[in-house]
Amino acid sequence: MFKPKRLALARMRRRFTSRILAELAGISPVTLSRVENGKQDPDDETIAKLSKALGYPIDFFFLRDVDAVDERAASFRSMSSMSARERDAALASGLLALEISDWIDARFNLPLIDILTFDHQQDPSAAARALRQYWAIGEKPIGHFVKLIESKGVRVFALAENTRTVDAFSYWRNGIPYMFLNTIKTAERSRFDAAHELGHLVLHRHGGPSGREAEYQANMFASAFLMPEADVVAKVPYVTKLSDLIIEKRRWGVSLAALAFRLHKLKRITDWQYRSYCIQIERDHGNSEPNALLREKSAVWQMVLTELWKDGITRHSIADELKLPHEEVDTLLFGLMGEHTVPTAKRKPQLRSV
Repeated sequence: MFKPKRLALARMRRRFTSRILAELAGISPVTLSRVENGKQDPDDETIAKLSKALGYPIDFFFLRDVDAVDERAASFRSMSSMSARERDAALASGLLALEISDWIDARFNLPLIDILTFDHQQDPSAAARALRQYWAIGEKPIGHFVKLIESKGVRVFALAENTRTVDAFSYWRNGIPYMFLNTIKTAERSRFDAAHELGHLVLHRHGGPSGREAEYQANMFASAFLMPEADVVAKVPYVTKLSDLIIEKRRWGVSLAALAFRLHKLKRITDWQYRSYCIQIERDHGNSEPNALLREKSAVWQMVLTELWKDGITRHSIADELKLPHEEVDTLLFGLMGEHTVPTAKRKPQLRSV
């Protein structure tokens, strides 16, 4: 049977209003409304028009209903500057990622969940220290953040929305934490976004504050988790000029602004210095990052797809089996991947551990 929820999902993913989709498909807005609300079964011609307008295979609309993601359960950054259409498009990509994740979970044993969660009243910095101790990483800098959280069971997907108003978001689903990172951000910003979302997963799994308070808690967690106080104080006992921080920031893999923020919170720089540095950073660097890092790649998806390639299964094969547009799988998986090689031989797929 035709699934109206899948039609709504594809429309939101393309950021089409009902009026725009009706125009592109050459059908009346009333007909589209009735079809999307399940009040009218579309005929084959209407389905073909909708499929062409959306760029989704016809079979996509006849699969099982997708799981719903409550927007209140997803932790978004930049809520004030994000439009409802951008939010819905991001959530729609998250639902498609769940289908890819389920497909992979049926074929591979991915890392088990190994994350502490805290009451939202827990001090964020204390929670960051506790999680570091639990993961036995002490006070040392984290070399590859995405690889670390993937090894603890977090499913990390790329979110190439081509907009700077959607930084990242995360949520728990069936006891599994999912995280989506915007890959058009700088490498340093993306690392902080990932740590920020880890803060939401750790502090707000069972509810808690929302809005600015929740974002502040996640920011404080990320700052403390990426830049442990003892290490920062030992390495940067005092600051005389901003150029010193451009060199030091690579130790923790953070942006110049993030390091200045951390030093200010630790009272290593004065209020006046912090304001001056923020003005200078915005003036001289804007959205770029001095002394930049290379972007982190997914270790898990790299290994999974490498194993699948050995069986002659490409990411486009996955898209075809899930009845998804190829670019959706490219975006969600390939955006966080490194270089790859094409398989030369095929063998029978088996359940494997990553």
